[in-house]
Amino acid sequence: MSSSALVGIDIGTSSAKGIAVDPTSGSVLAVAEASYPVSSPQPGWMEQRPEQWVTAAGEVLDGLRGEVDEILGIGFSGQMHGLVCLDGAGEVIRPAILWNDQRSAPQCVALNAGDGRDRLVRLTGNRALPGFTAPKLLWMRDNEPEEYARIRQISLPKDYVRDRLTGGHRSDVADASGTLLLDVAARRWSTELCAELRIPPAWLPELAESPDAVGTLEGVPVAAGAGDQSAAAVGAGITGPGPLSVVLGTSGVVLAGTDRFLADPEGRVHAFCHAVPDRWMVMGVMLSAAGSLAWYHDTLLPETGYDAMLGEAETVSPGCSGLIFLPYLAGERTPHFDPDVRGAFCGLTVAHGRGSMTRAVLEGVACALADCLGTVRDVGTVADRARVSGGGSRSRPWLRIVASVLELPLEIMATDQGSAFGAALLGGVAAGVYADLEQAAAACVRVTEVIDPVPAWTEPYRELRARFRACYPALRSVSTRGGEPA
Repeated sequence: MSSSALVGIDIGTSSAKGIAVDPTSGSVLAVAEASYPVSSPQPGWMEQRPEQWVTAAGEVLDGLRGEVDEILGIGFSGQMHGLVCLDGAGEVIRPAILWNDQRSAPQCVALNAGDGRDRLVRLTGNRALPGFTAPKLLWMRDNEPEEYARIRQISLPKDYVRDRLTGGHRSDVADASGTLLLDVAARRWSTELCAELRIPPAWLPELAESPDAVGTLEGVPVAAGAGDQSAAAVGAGITGPGPLSVVLGTSGVVLAGTDRFLADPEGRVHAFCHAVPDRWMVMGVMLSAAGSLAWYHDTLLPETGYDAMLGEAETVSPGCSGLIFLPYLAGERTPHFDPDVRGAFCGLTVAHGRGSMTRAVLEGVACALADCLGTVRDVGTVADRARVSGGGSRSRPWLRIVASVLELPLEIMATDQGSAFGAALLGGVAAGVYADLEQAAAACVRVTEVIDPVPAWTEPYRELRARFRACYPALRSVSTRGGEPA
């Protein structure tokens, strides 16, 4: 039987993942993946060589081509915020500095100082964070002046890959929102901020909307694409106001689509353009979600399978008899924006076994997601349900906890391919298979299961959330450097 497909490729932190999607049913026809390493030359530094992304993307495309008869359209998504610096010949100057790199913390402190944070929120909708692209450029200017002087263009990770395959120098407004150089409300580069930071506008790529066709690859239309979270929201059918996106990946995300620009005056959430034209999104991010569970398992219970570990947690009552886990293993973003706070178990007694500790980790991540949800709601978003994705979404016991802590039903989608699935839908619009992303979502996105909150857990978890929030100030006072968060 012949098959035509849409292809989505996600340039992730550890691998490039690709899927081929049936444009009529949304069924996943094929999956391919190619991994690459992350380098950490100094503590807190995270780098990759962009050429490895291009090689991996080529391998993924070759694998998918062998599984389908025809590719109709291609879309890209990828890790956000990474800095790729190119010289006048288009050659990479240094390894890319990734989203989870912390070296530019001093530059962020300077950018946010005084009325700087308020000005950044006014100009871009966001405050300065070490993950964002602009502070990385300032770090290079301060610490690698010779390399900085060679820069003639900058790119984001998935844009570099797409441009290498199709030509041009472009980005989309959704991914560009994470650079701290975009006027998110107006969906254009902030010439005012570029002037203040002395970053030449000529370095910046031409902007497009995510589903716009910006080139071809062997005659196949290629969409501009989107950052991973925006693409994942598209893949979950979140094209505007409606269900939230809750992501239980290495990090955790609560994302709301909006029909107008919304920003938090204190910059506690990310205010980004959505991949859907004329739509925006508000996003709360916690840094260690499924990453907390992986750390706990690998450090304390490496010989125990995940199913057995989670089964033990199910035997423990909600609230774990006062045991609380603070999932700040890598600092925290929403709502604290505090790179120095550290994780902890609080309230341990001799009565707590490993089942209690496991459940405390699951509940602690859920409480941090609730902090994100509360902040997302503070800016004016409303939702009565959420659609869940990410590796942690495969655990039904964990989803029952998250649903009960958030007090929201969680909808599970037919595919958990997330960002790559959304990228494929972007490719479908670019190719003219769909008129717009709303039509694409209607054709391809399916809810297969709903996890409802457990009524008996409502009161215990309301008490847990209050105790969880009370722990942060005390924990902050004994964290690494003390003082005010950056």
